[in-house]
Amino acid sequence: MKYIYAVLVVLIAGIILAIALAVADKFLKVEENPAKKDIEAMLPGANCGACGFPGCSGLAQAMADKKVKDAHACKVIKGEKANELQTYINEMK
Repeated sequence: MKYIYAVLVVLIAGIILAIALAVADKFLKVEENPAKKDIEAMLPGANCGACGFPGCSGLAQAMADKKVKDAHACKVIKGEKANELQTYINEMK
């Protein structure tokens, strides 16, 4: 009988914690700038840090937040890809 109580306590605790996580997910969700994903896809993905940011994701976030406005902040990107990225940055609202 004591095993049944232990199983019930763990089951109830699991249900309560699952509900708490679902509520927290709904109210604490952080919306990400959709431009970040587009910019990150245009970057070369070297994650070298030569731009001064922690990898391409950090640079993409800075560009999406309009803190960096030059595609050549990325030291690796060259040619047409740089021009494409610069056009995208200039056209962001």
